[in-house]
Amino acid sequence: MSHILVVDDSSADRVLAGELLKRKTTYAVEYASDGIQALEHVEAKLPLAIVTDLQMPEMDGMQLVKTVQRQYPNIPVILITGYGSEDLALEALLVGAADYVPKSRLASDLAESLESVLSLKAPDRPHKRLAQCLRYQEMRYELDNDMLLIPPLVEHFQYVAMDLGVIDQANATRFARSIMEALRNAIYHGNLELPFDQIKSADQPTAAAEKFVERRRQEDPYKDRRVRVHAVFSPEGARIKICDEGLGFDPGVLPDVRADPKSLAEGESRGLVLIRMFMDDVSWSPSGNEITLFKQACDSSLS
Repeated sequence: MSHILVVDDSSADRVLAGELLKRKTTYAVEYASDGIQALEHVEAKLPLAIVTDLQMPEMDGMQLVKTVQRQYPNIPVILITGYGSEDLALEALLVGAADYVPKSRLASDLAESLESVLSLKAPDRPHKRLAQCLRYQEMRYELDNDMLLIPPLVEHFQYVAMDLGVIDQANATRFARSIMEALRNAIYHGNLELPFDQIKSADQPTAAAEKFVERRRQEDPYKDRRVRVHAVFSPEGARIKICDEGLGFDPGVLPDVRADPKSLAEGESRGLVLIRMFMDDVSWSPSGNEITLFKQACDSSLS
């Protein structure tokens, strides 16, 4: 299980996506021309992840997402979305896709999306019998502006959420991606006040980009800013509050992807879209410095 499966009925688009992944990652790439062929491939040889177009004959990307989510919940699916397919992409995110990349942004975003998704796959849980005894956990963290702190914190939240039955294996990656994006925004957008183009450079670092971010972390007023995290987990759900010390913003300007799926095409807002799609409720303080994420337990009867 060491390859990525790219699914698209267009041979040119398949090769384009595959070559981008081979050039920018270390993974081997294999191909399928539709959802039926993709499932045959998965049955014979499990991939690490699936990258699929939405609109295909025989079995389209939507049906593929649903089937993989049901039969192979540990294999994340990333959508490639074309103009005019935003409604379908929105539905696919709701039923199980782990991420999406607009076709117009494949070159800049596809490899980064894949690496992020694979880094957040649900970990194996040690001490499973003891984990079944957990009933409630509350945690508070104060983080400096170091992105290396995010993966272990997110993984810990995955463990606790799975132990309490808030999420299952099929939703673990999506749950983790929401938290990762919120923490990333708190550091980059909030505390360090980096514009979008510089954040993209930081995510795909060159020596110059790493030097710029490190210098920013040492300068006033950024160096003393912290991200505060307050998380409460119970059998009813998980509530995670993330607060930065930046200048804030007006939450009223944020797009509502469920009301207007066309905002899926805006690469700058992809992190926000994923947060809103993968959590049951998301809210901001009036100043924009604090975001609260809520995930209802899989089997909770709460409305």
